[in-house]
Amino acid sequence: MISSSLPLEILDQLTDHNRLAISRLYANGFDSIDISQYPRSAAVLVLLFEKAGQLRVLLTTRSKQLRTHPGQTALPGGRKDPTDKDFIETAFREAHEEVALPRDCPHIHILGTLEPYISQWGIRVSPVVAFLSNVGLLDQLKANPGEVDKIFDHPLEAILEPSISKNENLVPIGSEDWPYQEELYNHDDRIVPVLGNTGYRMHRFRSSASPVKGLTADILIKVAQIAYDKATLYERFAPGQISGFANICVKLETHHSQNPPEEKHLPV
Repeated sequence: MISSSLPLEILDQLTDHNRLAISRLYANGFDSIDISQYPRSAAVLVLLFEKAGQLRVLLTTRSKQLRTHPGQTALPGGRKDPTDKDFIETAFREAHEEVALPRDCPHIHILGTLEPYISQWGIRVSPVVAFLSNVGLLDQLKANPGEVDKIFDHPLEAILEPSISKNENLVPIGSEDWPYQEELYNHDDRIVPVLGNTGYRMHRFRSSASPVKGLTADILIKVAQIAYDKATLYERFAPGQISGFANICVKLETHHSQNPPEEKHLPV
């Protein structure tokens, strides 16, 4: 079964750099914010593993047939079902449905959960962080054709230092999957009316598949900052950007109390 402990023998198999990163995530523990009160809530799985001495994260490209965010990069996950006992169960159930990740696997170790995020559609999203100690399991993963076009992975530390991904088999610059001229990373700032016309920085990272951007990028930036205990090599936030679940909720509630309900979208 999936474990909430992290045996020393698992850590001893890692490089010193990766052992320290995983230990920091494990020490960070479980966030205490309860989002079960919200009618629209979800969870995503940040599944980490060591491969060729690198700590990497499992990602998917969403099916282009999906109604929301078609063809975009995502962490495995989705909406919480009434039968899910908690958001950890939600994350692993969705990962099983999307990429056939075994639901009861002794090689998966839960490291903790992060503070919730809020999606473009106002869904509260709980990130569940876990470590896969047997990378052979990755060969058994299979994309659900109705939901996932591609399964891929990316170096976690490259989310803080994009140059680390230079040796990856990246999609061509200017292609459909990276229609930008920057080599590895770009961003733009946009105004978010529902957050009091404050700014939001959209980060994009070139990968071996679809760009890592938006909410997925935001979550991975936080995971990487905890793991490596360092800042990004680029400016993380737009000028005046609101961060933190509680602060964003306050702004959303203020906006919704003053405006018609139809304008609720956050940036993708």
